[in-house]
Amino acid sequence: MFGMHDDGKDRAGLKNDIRRWGLELGFDAVGFSGIGLDGAEDGLNAWLTAGCHGEMDYMAAHVTAAGNRRARPQDLLPGTHSIITVRMNYRPAAADSGAALADRDRAYISRYALGRDYHKLLRARLQKLADRISREIGGFSYRVFTDSAPVMEVALARQSGLGWRGRHTLLLDREAGSYFFLGEIFTDLPLPPDAPVTDHCGTCAACIDACPTQAIVAPYRLDARLCVSYLTIELKGSIPEALRPLLGNRIYGCDDCQLACPWNGFAPLTGESDFAPRHGLDEAKLVELFGWEENDFEQRLAGSPIRRIGFERWLRNIAVALGNAPRSEETIKALRSRAAHPSALVREHVEWALRGLE
Repeated sequence: MFGMHDDGKDRAGLKNDIRRWGLELGFDAVGFSGIGLDGAEDGLNAWLTAGCHGEMDYMAAHVTAAGNRRARPQDLLPGTHSIITVRMNYRPAAADSGAALADRDRAYISRYALGRDYHKLLRARLQKLADRISREIGGFSYRVFTDSAPVMEVALARQSGLGWRGRHTLLLDREAGSYFFLGEIFTDLPLPPDAPVTDHCGTCAACIDACPTQAIVAPYRLDARLCVSYLTIELKGSIPEALRPLLGNRIYGCDDCQLACPWNGFAPLTGESDFAPRHGLDEAKLVELFGWEENDFEQRLAGSPIRRIGFERWLRNIAVALGNAPRSEETIKALRSRAAHPSALVREHVEWALRGLE
């Protein structure tokens, strides 16, 4: 199936072409790896056994008698020989994280979620890259992934030379920091792999110390059950009361470990206009967002990753943030307006917030 690219010289040439095409399509880096994951499966299984995935049952859904499919690319696409991994920066220019976190009347939303949903953008761009390869060599077997299937993205990106796994568990690069999305193309093309890069975290513990809920329980080990991103995005039920004060004004995700990381001092701004903040979300007041009705939520967040949590959890999260905000008549009035909300989940968090303010 590899046809005209069946010798080593042509494989290396095609690899260089793919990297160039990827950069032309707007990716900030393109790397190549084989399908071996160097012990990642053992680490993943130990993490699952410890229950660190919380209610994210999909993380454990691919464990079979033969092993964990997340760590076995050939199980996702039989015949896979190589994996093309891409990186795309998302750090927006207009969003001042420090100012947003310092103002407890404002809502803090993780920087990656301020703009358009990255899933659609990356998937479309990866498909264009696959189509470009097809025009060059003819048909080949491939599958595109954008955080949409059981893929160990960080492990694959590390093996493709795009960075190392930081102590906060995110991928890090000396020039790009960690403010980027990852995507993959699994393919049957036998492309030469890139060399992994070495770890450059050293003894730095800035990310561990900065985590507001101490969810980084050890270097390179995150307990999702404590993570603000998990609590505000993945958790469907009540946020544990002991953790609510620690969320501050973070209503969707958390960037604290990234903000503290010295390598992010070098992180470039994104060139993608779709990742720029929408609807003033980088400066929005909590009271303003809490006043949205469900129709406002659906319309204004159309095309946003935030929409996936639904209106009920949106109100739950903001209620907690309002409970952590400075006491004011405006804040109390906003909370009281939702005290009889039809959702028991919303009412519970509103009542908690009011108890702390009244």
